[in-house]
Amino acid sequence: MYQPPHFKETRPEILHGLIRAHPLGLLVCNGPQGPIANPIPFLLDTPEGQPAVLRAHLSKANPAWRVMGEQPDTPVLVVFQGPQAYVTPSWYETKKQTGKVVPTWNYAIVQVRGPAEIIDDRDWLRAQIEALTGRHESGRAAAWQVGDAPENFIEAQMKGIIGLRIKVEAIEGKWKVSQNRPVEDRAGVAKGYRDERNDAMAGLVRDYGGIEG
Repeated sequence: MYQPPHFKETRPEILHGLIRAHPLGLLVCNGPQGPIANPIPFLLDTPEGQPAVLRAHLSKANPAWRVMGEQPDTPVLVVFQGPQAYVTPSWYETKKQTGKVVPTWNYAIVQVRGPAEIIDDRDWLRAQIEALTGRHESGRAAAWQVGDAPENFIEAQMKGIIGLRIKVEAIEGKWKVSQNRPVEDRAGVAKGYRDERNDAMAGLVRDYGGIEG
């Protein structure tokens, strides 16, 4: 992606944190008629001393898995979208000074590339769905578990899915959060988001723009 230096984010803990906070990734692979894109929830594994890995599963009715299986050495792309929001020029101090301002969009995004491995293994799939469910049921008052459903039902459901493992060979992040604007404009954007109760984006503008409060 287009990557101006001042928007580039390279810290692994920040990139991994966005993936875990926004795990629904857009999986893109090359099909016979062009790109195929599917939103898929992922799990991220970061074993010490080894490349990170994305794990997921998708329906066997989805043709994307066959396409990826036929191209095992061709990297796929997964895009994870974090906080994003419009920026009105009305928040800029520069508007009052010169009027030479235009709207823009702020966002945080991570892109991952790597080869996809298709996994058709009952034990792997069971562990995958249990881990994904556990990740998102954790902390709920009445957390649902895979074992809460009848075993024959779960086994039947698993026959309709296929596993996906992506070795992370390249990862890049872009945090476009007004850090290229003058400090007075950054402060105005942070306040504007705060007034609109967009705390996530207000926090990013403050953190990356060095704005106190």
